[in-house]
Amino acid sequence: MNILPNATRILCFGDSNTWGYIPASGKRYPVGVRWTSLLQEKLGNDFEIIEEGLNSRATDIDDPKHIGKNGLTYFRPCLETHHPIDLIILMLGTNDMKERFNRTPERITKGVENLLLSVKEFIEEEETIMPKIVVVSPPLVDEEVEGVKEKYLGAGEKSKHLGSLYEVIAKKYNCEFIDIAKLVSPSKKDGYHLEPEDHKKIADYFYGLILEAEL
Repeated sequence: MNILPNATRILCFGDSNTWGYIPASGKRYPVGVRWTSLLQEKLGNDFEIIEEGLNSRATDIDDPKHIGKNGLTYFRPCLETHHPIDLIILMLGTNDMKERFNRTPERITKGVENLLLSVKEFIEEEETIMPKIVVVSPPLVDEEVEGVKEKYLGAGEKSKHLGSLYEVIAKKYNCEFIDIAKLVSPSKKDGYHLEPEDHKKIADYFYGLILEAEL
């Protein structure tokens, strides 16, 4: 919690790569390694980073193997919990690519659009100012890594198409857009989580974007 009344509040809503999952471990990177904490450190006390990363979270689909991972059903109460919010960084889509969901890149992108519509609906009901939003397409999935195809068969190709599709949705709703796959690469340990140096790259990129674009 940041007790400064005028601190800019940034909600980071995502999956395990926002939570800080250590590749192939099940454990979490500590503060000082995961990108959300690095961004907080770089921005300082005039900003408040709100970490809302969750392992296995998808955009708008219920997962019978994991309770509470539907991003859409949690998003509205999350917005209410943390209101007011100045900026939302939205980075989801990796878990939607699991083979058992049988989702196309277009359907995954629709899930992101549904999240953006949820923000719009909430703001209209609250009659308050729309937060700025950064839509982030997820890292690529590396199916060449041993074990990845067991859950993510076909995801390698799907992940290559999400950047261009997310960009269209971001423009449609007047959001900033980042194709994170152009910045980072998936770990060779598990094929879809990120190494510490990539968390640093993300934090550095967002820091520059927030300050230069005055988000």
